[in-house]
Amino acid sequence: MQNPKEHWEKVYQTKQPDAVSWFQEHATRSLELIRSVGTSLNANVIDVGGGASTLVDDLLRNGFENVSVLDLSASALEVARKRLGTEGSGVTWIAGDICTVNLPDHAYDIWHDRAVFHFLTDPADRASYVQQVMKSVKPGGHVIVATFAPDGPEQCSGLPVARYAPGELHQEFGPSFELLEHMSEEHKTPWGSVQHFVYCHCLKPQ
Repeated sequence: MQNPKEHWEKVYQTKQPDAVSWFQEHATRSLELIRSVGTSLNANVIDVGGGASTLVDDLLRNGFENVSVLDLSASALEVARKRLGTEGSGVTWIAGDICTVNLPDHAYDIWHDRAVFHFLTDPADRASYVQQVMKSVKPGGHVIVATFAPDGPEQCSGLPVARYAPGELHQEFGPSFELLEHMSEEHKTPWGSVQHFVYCHCLKPQ
């Protein structure tokens, strides 16, 4: 069986960025949530699984100064780096597995993840992910995670996924995380089908 890194490297080496189901010309909902936090523009933001996403472009153009993008696929990150050119010179690019990568302690004011967490079908991997949040997000920091909703797809890119209602997603992080808000999104794929997402915005415990 192909390991996850090989799978995602192949995806980004063989498909155009706008030819994958999760492509968004602009990650509008994510950007709105990050901006709504109300932190200063020098807040440290990490986009987990950001890959080739244009969210980093829009964060920079909205004045955010300290942005990190993490992805399992170095090829995906390279797509974003080339697209941004010198505009992305201040971005911290991190190629690694979110469950095992060594992130700095209490470094991030805002943690954003659209569509990584739902690939973690093993409870041990989900526990590792939450431990990474506990380690690397500042006390009282903001955690924004989006997954497929209960009526979303059962697979993505040929891989099984877990689907969540807002309460179920919040429960994965535990009651010490304060759920500030949740919302749904109808994502239209490049070929016109609709995928239902749920977004949860939590505060990490102090």
